[in-house]
Amino acid sequence: MRTTPSQSQQYRLSIGRAPVLMAGLGVAVGALTALVVICFRLLYESGQSALLPGGVLGNYEALTAWQRLLLPIAGAGLIGVYMRYAARGDPRTGIGFVIERTTYYEALLPLRNAINQLVVATIAIVSGHSVGREGPSVHLGATAGSQVGQWLGLPHNSLRTLVACGTAAAIGASFDTPLAGVAFAMEVVVMEYTIAGFLPVIIAGVTATALARVVFGSGIVFSIPALSIEGLHELPLVLVLGLLLGGLAAAFIRLLRIMGQVLIHWPVVTRTLIGGSIVGTIGLFVPEVMGIGYDTVAATLAGELGVLLLVAIVIAKLLATAAIIGLGVPGGIIGPTLVMGAAAGGAMGLVAESMIAAPLGGPALYALLGMGAMMGATLRAPLAALTAMLELTANPGIIMPGMLTIAAATLSAREIFRTDSVYHLALGERGLDPRRNPLLQAASRLGILQLVDPHCRQLAAPGDVETIETLLTDPPNWILHAAGEEGLPTRIGDPDTLLDNHHAGRPPSDGSIPLLAIDEKASLREAVEQLREAGEAALLVTRPIGNGAREWRGVVTRASIYRAYLG
Repeated sequence: MRTTPSQSQQYRLSIGRAPVLMAGLGVAVGALTALVVICFRLLYESGQSALLPGGVLGNYEALTAWQRLLLPIAGAGLIGVYMRYAARGDPRTGIGFVIERTTYYEALLPLRNAINQLVVATIAIVSGHSVGREGPSVHLGATAGSQVGQWLGLPHNSLRTLVACGTAAAIGASFDTPLAGVAFAMEVVVMEYTIAGFLPVIIAGVTATALARVVFGSGIVFSIPALSIEGLHELPLVLVLGLLLGGLAAAFIRLLRIMGQVLIHWPVVTRTLIGGSIVGTIGLFVPEVMGIGYDTVAATLAGELGVLLLVAIVIAKLLATAAIIGLGVPGGIIGPTLVMGAAAGGAMGLVAESMIAAPLGGPALYALLGMGAMMGATLRAPLAALTAMLELTANPGIIMPGMLTIAAATLSAREIFRTDSVYHLALGERGLDPRRNPLLQAASRLGILQLVDPHCRQLAAPGDVETIETLLTDPPNWILHAAGEEGLPTRIGDPDTLLDNHHAGRPPSDGSIPLLAIDEKASLREAVEQLREAGEAALLVTRPIGNGAREWRGVVTRASIYRAYLG
């Protein structure tokens, strides 16, 4: 079926309105993500209030010894049973799963995995496991964005933008840090910065953060006095802190991957129970490792913890988090990295203050710098870590030392300790790396409709000489031959070849090449990969018209791709 001029005009009109449309969708995805994250937070907070003494959130230290031991084991058992029987089809969750689906599966995130994430993350947090809330929130928000795009039938490159919107909205609503959410979405999930992509993501982050503040109130997450370095003489100490935190991040990432391979063939219930037993045992001696741990961060920033306890928290948190997540309990790692970073930085600040006579910024400053360094080095997201530090504490004085610390930690983890991002290392072990081909990565954000040539004519009857002569009086750009399934053409040629065949008495399709069908929602990356696998061929862009039937809109050739993006 030939594409009419009115359809082309409608397409050009939709392209012109695309920024406005995506901005509106940013508001919708931000609002939906905020609703999901708010429900998630209320769910696990109500569970904590019911279980913990006095209903105080995160007050696992007040539990008796046997309660600290048995609660994580019981929670791990519930999670293992759920994953064994309810989530057995595809139990994958978390930010790594979001990155994989966004890069290799055109941002098509299934709803069922998000439901699994909601259930297991709630149980894990309530039962005191050493996991964070941000990773599950990102999975929920990214799925919300993807589902909205799928429901509206948007092209796959638009789904990527909506996944970024959901990611930024989730971080903003969970952390009360809209700017860090935008940076995280661009650095970690979609791994690109574009003006067109920024605008809806910013709008989504602001929308979600505003709605979360309506429910949970506004204010700084960690309230501390204004902090800054006392002079340039502190910069070497700040640099050393970054290098050490890079090593700590590398140790955490490596231990996490090692634990992920331990007992990998054992039943999931057994593995989660072992992980819960490790957390419970560690919690007997260092209860501060249990739960999300923001109360521990607040105590560290307030100077309420000593050096030995801070060092114990770092070691215990590292072991507990690596064990429980590595052995199969899906949870976030952003929260634990903040706890480890704050404790390590606070300990170094106390030691430096006791040994150096010159004025220093204080242990709270180094705890704050440690938070950013550990987060940036572990996630390979330096800008997100810096903005999170600023938004969480409203301390602009940490910007310059924070930049140095985060840069040193990221370089230390990557160059000295040869460790990749925690998410990309896990993907790399499976032969996947979203950064391997930057051209294909860029092609993922582009749709193929802009390249469609609608000036085609389908030759329905190969032996119809009169139709051929009429067609050649006003030749189109392309001639489509050999109607196959559903009447769609399967080969393509040009008018000159058709004319030569007609004069020579050859079949009209002589000299034509295969024509492969591709959906109009496909990205440029899908088109390139399909052409690469097919050899000499062109693409027929189709769309559904109801009852399982499809019609064609035009063709995309290798030459058109080259002219548009490489010529």
